[in-house]
Amino acid sequence: MEVGIIVIDIGMTNKKIAVYDENLVQRDVAYKNFPPVFVKDSGGNDIPCHDLEGMEEWFASEIRAFAEKYNVRSIAVSTHGATFVCVGRDGKPCAPCVFYTHEPGENFQREFYEKCGSAEFLQKSTHTPRFSSMINMAKGIFFLQREFPKEFEKTALVLNYPQYWTFKLTGKACHETTFLSCHTYLWEQNRREWSDVVDKLGIRDKLPSIYMDTCGKLGTLTDEAAEKLSLDKSVVVSAGIHDSNASLLPYLAKNSGEDFILNSTGTWCVSMHPSPNGEKNAVCADDDIGKVVFFNRSALDFPVKTSIFLGGMELDFYARLFRKANGLGDEFFPSSDMESARKILLEKKVFVMPELVKGSGQFPDFESGIWQDGTFYKKDELEKMERLPPIVHDEKLFWAAVVVSAVIQSETAFRRAGLSDGTWIFTEGGFRKNSLYNSLLASVLGKNKVCTTSLKEATALGAAMTALMASDGRTLSDFEPLIDIEKNTIVGEDAGGYESYKKEWITKGALKENESH
Repeated sequence: MEVGIIVIDIGMTNKKIAVYDENLVQRDVAYKNFPPVFVKDSGGNDIPCHDLEGMEEWFASEIRAFAEKYNVRSIAVSTHGATFVCVGRDGKPCAPCVFYTHEPGENFQREFYEKCGSAEFLQKSTHTPRFSSMINMAKGIFFLQREFPKEFEKTALVLNYPQYWTFKLTGKACHETTFLSCHTYLWEQNRREWSDVVDKLGIRDKLPSIYMDTCGKLGTLTDEAAEKLSLDKSVVVSAGIHDSNASLLPYLAKNSGEDFILNSTGTWCVSMHPSPNGEKNAVCADDDIGKVVFFNRSALDFPVKTSIFLGGMELDFYARLFRKANGLGDEFFPSSDMESARKILLEKKVFVMPELVKGSGQFPDFESGIWQDGTFYKKDELEKMERLPPIVHDEKLFWAAVVVSAVIQSETAFRRAGLSDGTWIFTEGGFRKNSLYNSLLASVLGKNKVCTTSLKEATALGAAMTALMASDGRTLSDFEPLIDIEKNTIVGEDAGGYESYKKEWITKGALKENESH
């Protein structure tokens, strides 16, 4: 029976179980989406939460099926960020696992910073910027304390999302640095210690005491997990990893010492710039404070300057809007070309503005919507189909404007992550297939090589690497000959008018709401 490495890969949209062999070749994969379950808060509001029970049952079912085909030796878990699970003394969830996209409101945000410290202070100490909603994980904990106090009182452990699942597998609770360093406010990575926020929230005694290297062996399966998954108890489980850091790991193995930014595109577009000089400490420059830039911590425990925005979410939102406005089926996805993009850039009549989740991304103060011919159409109006700009019925021009917005946000993210002349850009994930996006990027970044990569499902692959490191003691260099990353260099076409359009785009975004009608 062929050896199998199981990866549980939990994205915000897709949940996945993948099987890799010892040479990092993916042999099997299964996908499923889980809609949110809704729980009432103290004010009677519906709060979107993760279906932990449904996910656990599906994971077990798929792993049991794979266990019949493969000799499973190790398991790794990768998850999206900003999420945690409160576990009671019985080892089961005791409070809702709330979607980080939920926005509790301005009063909540103000009270959080009054309690835990100013956004500027926290960014300097934890290398984490201010986000809206509950994208800063500490806010999610504060939210449960306020809105679900009885449930939170039952909490014995607050577990980061990957470590909740590795806890379910091994019975051992730990914390590791890729998740804690990713905009949680809970960890000071240079000191390798909990931040002051932990004590201000009063949760130090609820946090795991065991620190694990990301690629280390947490343990083996409990009797209960082994029976439920139809696996041997000797199966090794690694510590768990944040998904962006998992996707970075194959590139670190293949491009050691090179200056590159990984443009990992999906629901979130994440620009990660590992230092080619191997610095051990994260350093926020004065110019970084107040901007949506932070430091991840790689699986190899060094800082990675990072900037993010909800690019995939925005493209999906506008694709749905186009389908709905034009009576098209769910399978249709709009497209455009460079000629249309040039027209948008030259005429400067249409501007698609972020942020769908206000307070996130590279332009957190912008109001989401579409400008056309001096009239602003707010996101809420677009969602309700109350008022639509005429451009929404012209596929090529509409989609060109959407893509141009994504390019402006990407370029901004790259520069905030430390882009220099000569830095390579590797685009992986969903935007890899967007030819207009990549062509525009190459045009805009004339002093950089822009490449799409052939590496599919980099997150699952990186997680599989951690499983093999944990079970076999392999090092990063051992994987270099096993990873094949074909780099397709994009030749940029002259977009024309980009800089002047971007200037006008930023001017439009800076207008206050009462000026936008």
